[in-house]
Amino acid sequence: MDFWGLRIIQIQILSVAMNAITHIRKNVFKLNQREFAAIAGVQQSSVSRWENGHAAPTLDDMARIRKAASDRRIRWSDKLFFDAPSAPAEGRAA
Repeated sequence: MDFWGLRIIQIQILSVAMNAITHIRKNVFKLNQREFAAIAGVQQSSVSRWENGHAAPTLDDMARIRKAASDRRIRWSDKLFFDAPSAPAEGRAA
């Protein structure tokens, strides 16, 4: 695979990750970026970079997010990190 093919795959991965992180923060934890950063053990700017596709959380970051969900008794699946959130059904409230 050439450079551009690999670059497209990298962009697609970051796109899923940024949508997944935004979904996790807003819909699973129901937190703002500052609050979510605190539970992930990172700066708010890191969460912003994750959500904008400029970076992705590390395995340690993901472990802290998973633990925070467990501590809060939030139903959790690691698939949330890797699957793009599904769009709400047409005609239904989000």
